[in-house]
Amino acid sequence: NHTRISEFILVGFKSQPGSQIFLSVLFSTMYIVTVVGNVCMILIIRMDSNLHTPMYFFLENLSTLDICYSSVITPRATLAFLLGRRNISYNGCASQMFFFSLFGTTEAFFLAVMAYDRFTAVCNPLLYQVIMSKRLCVLLVMGSYLSGCINCTIQTGFTFSLSFCGSKEINHFFCDVAAVIHASCSDTLVNELVMLVVCGSIIVGTALVVFISYGYIIITIVQMPSAESRHKAFSTCSSHMMTICLFFGTVFFMYARPGATSSPSKSNTISIFYTIVIPMLNPFIYTFRNMEVKGSLKKQLKR
Repeated sequence: NHTRISEFILVGFKSQPGSQIFLSVLFSTMYIVTVVGNVCMILIIRMDSNLHTPMYFFLENLSTLDICYSSVITPRATLAFLLGRRNISYNGCASQMFFFSLFGTTEAFFLAVMAYDRFTAVCNPLLYQVIMSKRLCVLLVMGSYLSGCINCTIQTGFTFSLSFCGSKEINHFFCDVAAVIHASCSDTLVNELVMLVVCGSIIVGTALVVFISYGYIIITIVQMPSAESRHKAFSTCSSHMMTICLFFGTVFFMYARPGATSSPSKSNTISIFYTIVIPMLNPFIYTFRNMEVKGSLKKQLKR
């Protein structure tokens, strides 16, 4: 039977007091950089009318998503390292898992949508504004969030239908699906299969959209007669590819391979990349690798 418990204990990165202070400083610093960097990206896009295009509409939404994504995990983990309070309530754990899964899944769909946007811009430039209408852009964003909502409902519902008895320890610094499943005393085979099938389908499906889109993009760029055109196309697409490789590489290792719940110690380190590092790096990748954003930033600074 399902055993109702009042709280869990997050024991990820539990070590000496000195290292806990280091982790709290590191996490808080990365979180501040994440928020400031993404807020600046949003402001740059909103203040420059030249950036009011579908590509930057998606980029603005990605920055908003990254702030929410990191905020679900990082502040609480920072306080846990600093104050040593690793307890999290049963409902708090379920809520954290729900929103983490929501924003994480939505980000995967966002990256696929942005790849399709670049494919349309590079391969069908004359029809770009017609195809990527404002209505379609809004629908794609809403569809990404809806897909994320479906996945997080499935993952959270299946996970918290398990029994938790004896030890309440979760070997992670937040309520990740795999770590909570590993802490259960129930038979978790069905949960592991659900996670593998659902998450694997999402990751493989969105990654296929990305790589097929960029396959066509690379072929089109190589065939461009002008070196300036090739450079401009590569400058806008290369930043997106860097984000894609970082995100899908770590997420695939965590959720889309057999035995994903069997190595919680590795999960602690790897999950830092897609929960904290990638949301922090995204605005810098898109700023320093994108000529239009750099030009807009220079104009805003001159003002």
